[in-house]
Amino acid sequence: MKTILTFGFFFLISIVVNAQEFQFDKELINYGKIAKDSDGERIFTFTNVGNAPLLITDIKTSCDCAVPKKPEAPIMPGQKGSITVAYDTSKTGGFSKVITIFSNAKNNRKTIKIKGYISKK
Repeated sequence: MKTILTFGFFFLISIVVNAQEFQFDKELINYGKIAKDSDGERIFTFTNVGNAPLLITDIKTSCDCAVPKKPEAPIMPGQKGSITVAYDTSKTGGFSKVITIFSNAKNNRKTIKIKGYISKK
């Protein structure tokens, strides 16, 4: 029993010591007012501020109208990475969408947002 507790303690310490974190330049991209069928692609940039490689495992959006692209390779400590989001601008009106990022970071779920208004040409 003592061995199991000791192992568990060292396991928790190793998780804290090797914590991964990432910090976004912006957590909200406001498209502003854009024309229908215009370029809906935007890029979120972030930095791995942790001390271990950061791996983005999955990205989910609040609708199929926003398609994210995640980095495939791990982001090393101190390096920058990016997530591209392509929003479908074929429909007019306002939009506000949430993108949820899953990773091996200390807080394994992070949300970022896009918003804007698509007007007729």
